[in-house]
Amino acid sequence: MKKIALIFGVNGQDGSYLAKLLISKKYKVHGVIRRSSSINTMRLNDIYEEPQYRKIFYLHYGDLLDSGNIYQLINTIKPDEIYNLAAQSHVGVSFKTPVYTSNVNALGTLRILEAIKEQKKKIKFYQAGTSEMFGNSKKKYQNEKTSFQAESPYAAAKIFSHHMVINYRNSYKIFASNGILFNHESPVRGETFVTRKIIKALVRIKYNKQKILYLGNIYSKRDWGHAKDYVLGMWKILQYKKPDDFVLSTGNAFTVKYFINKVAKKLKLKIKWIGKGLKEKAYVMSSKKIIIKIDKQYFRPTEVNYLRGDSAKARKLLNWCPNFNLNNLIDEMLNVELNKINEKN
Repeated sequence: MKKIALIFGVNGQDGSYLAKLLISKKYKVHGVIRRSSSINTMRLNDIYEEPQYRKIFYLHYGDLLDSGNIYQLINTIKPDEIYNLAAQSHVGVSFKTPVYTSNVNALGTLRILEAIKEQKKKIKFYQAGTSEMFGNSKKKYQNEKTSFQAESPYAAAKIFSHHMVINYRNSYKIFASNGILFNHESPVRGETFVTRKIIKALVRIKYNKQKILYLGNIYSKRDWGHAKDYVLGMWKILQYKKPDDFVLSTGNAFTVKYFINKVAKKLKLKIKWIGKGLKEKAYVMSSKKIIIKIDKQYFRPTEVNYLRGDSAKARKLLNWCPNFNLNNLIDEMLNVELNKINEKN
């Protein structure tokens, strides 16, 4: 019998990669998406529209705000594994929508756990945590034992979910695990997230389709990996012999400014930085045109300046390690963006 997986947030970056991974492992995959008047399954077109996948991949409408809907889906589908990847996932937006963010990211997880608790079938549950939960940790590396320090409503809601998973694991013996994932990117990353925003903008600037890229804190350091590596880690977490919590990370950290310079060099855009603080700018040396400016609207009320993960536990117990580094991650994202713009020209 094929294993059955249920993915909340299947049309997101991670959900789409996870669905394809599980299909390759002979699962039947059910994905949950929110109803929208605009098409929101673009990341899934290659498995949603192709006829050979119609008996192994199914889409359902649902919402983490609706307890009855969640219970009905789980009770009807009877999955072996549930992956909760649904969230209001933008840290900056969480400051503007803290109540909604908390309702989805915190209580949404609790609604799933409650529905699992009522099932007769044993179900494995994966909760998508985030390195943002560590906030401005003083540790050089953050791991499963590092204390949390929320610097945003997004992080606070995720911390609630993390602890509820542990509580339900201990109280009701549910196979419930947390993945504390550091930043992971890909060509299908949302366009408002800084890595995709930078790559798309610099490609457009190179081809005279855009004049200026506006950014916020370019000195924050992040541990960037590829979403393909991280969804494999999610699956491995649920295959482990017992439920537990795992950090997934590359162990390397780079500033946003370093990322910009790396992308610009690959595009043969020779840029130079001038000024400090909000007046810092980058211009193209050959034309003297300013192409990057700092805008205070992109700063958060509280900034997380440094995140770098220690994934030794996952590497040892799960035999997990990332195959992508920052260099080949950027190459893949750039190639996809360049192909798009060349198709239009």
